[in-house]
Amino acid sequence: MHIPDGMLPGEICAAGYAGSAVLTWICIKKARSSSEDPAGIVSRASVMAAAFFVVSWIHIPLPPVSVHPILAGLMGILLGWLSFPAILVGLFFQAAMFGHGGFTTLGVNALSMGGAALLAWALYRMLRGKSGERAILISGFAAGFAGVSFAVIAVGTVLILTIPAYINTGAEVSAVLAMAAAHLPLALAEGIFTALVARFLLRVKPDMLM
Repeated sequence: MHIPDGMLPGEICAAGYAGSAVLTWICIKKARSSSEDPAGIVSRASVMAAAFFVVSWIHIPLPPVSVHPILAGLMGILLGWLSFPAILVGLFFQAAMFGHGGFTTLGVNALSMGGAALLAWALYRMLRGKSGERAILISGFAAGFAGVSFAVIAVGTVLILTIPAYINTGAEVSAVLAMAAAHLPLALAEGIFTALVARFLLRVKPDMLM
């Protein structure tokens, strides 16, 4: 899911950094203006950033590729606006400590996965309605599934649109489509996991759900 260094043109990497900087500023500003307890939401964001950092090393072989959990949907419904900065921090430490992803592509990767978290959160809020476990299960599943799906679509689109002239376009597109198809079981699994976590939190600590 991460785009490594050397895969994208310099101008795309620069645009990714610019877009991530603007979106981070917007998200932090929105989070500060919300009614959430600042200390509580920052602590939660720190925990979720650490979880995002760790689960990327759970590699699941799904030939012809391997996939890893993303948790974008879960981060969206637990952190709201702060899901994007939390994912950005997690990606930075993945690149710094393990070379997972890269520094030149950090902005693009953040927009792909952090943007997916924000979109998944918006979908969750649209489907959740008033209350009730059924609504939580449906909206939680949709958020988890969409978090993976949006990230895959974003990464795949960037890779396809930036295929160098010297690379076989047909082969590259086929590889991207295979990568996308391999993430479908992951999207279903994260949808189920996010739905169950959301239902559990509704029962024990509903204020954690954004």
